[in-house]
Amino acid sequence: MVACNGSTLHRIPLLNAEEIEKVAHLARLGLNREEREAYALDLSRILDLVSQMNAVATDGVEPMTHPDEAGLRLRPDGVSGEIDRDRLLAIAPKTRDGLYLVPKVIE
Repeated sequence: MVACNGSTLHRIPLLNAEEIEKVAHLARLGLNREEREAYALDLSRILDLVSQMNAVATDGVEPMTHPDEAGLRLRPDGVSGEIDRDRLLAIAPKTRDGLYLVPKVIE
């Protein structure tokens, strides 16, 4: 694997069997030999990508909360009509003193 740090290239070595075993143990994965080889290649590629991202100059770049800074398209907040509370209470299965009664769900 090769990573670029500015104008300098660095070789990212493949993870060895011992490192893969340690990661598999920590992740509680039971891997056979073929899976260990595949994981070694995959994890090495991930580490290579992280190394490439670390090499990018980000001085002066403001952090973003989301890649799409356009914002949300929300409707204006406004009163659209009144709710007739008495009418809604009249169609509820159970009420008392102007409150809805619901079945107990927590013991």
